[in-house]
Amino acid sequence: MAKSKLVEANEKIAEGVVSSYKKMEEGVVGGYKKIEESAVGGFHKIADKFVGNFLTKEGESVEEAKERMAAEQKEREEKSAAKREEHEQKRKASAEEGRQKAEAARVKKVSGTEDGRKAGLGL
Repeated sequence: MAKSKLVEANEKIAEGVVSSYKKMEEGVVGGYKKIEESAVGGFHKIADKFVGNFLTKEGESVEEAKERMAAEQKEREEKSAAKREEHEQKRKASAEEGRQKAEAARVKKVSGTEDGRKAGLGL
């Protein structure tokens, strides 16, 4: 009997510790979520005010201005990617041309050396 009472007491303590931990966890996580929501909400309010005051065109809503700016940014990024790709292709072509010229010069030098040897030997 004594052992079962100890087991029961231990289980009650464990349940109490676990429930206390759960309450603390919920409080901490809930507090963090409230702080996060406040910070993010405040940021969005400030961003909307800025867009509304400085970036909207006449008769344009804040949401329309954001959509327009997102489309403009996407267009700029696509142009930049295309320029990067074009530059990379030019760089590769230039490198290949340089390799070909170097190879042609090396072949010319080697063949000229062989001709010189033949001429020197009278062959």
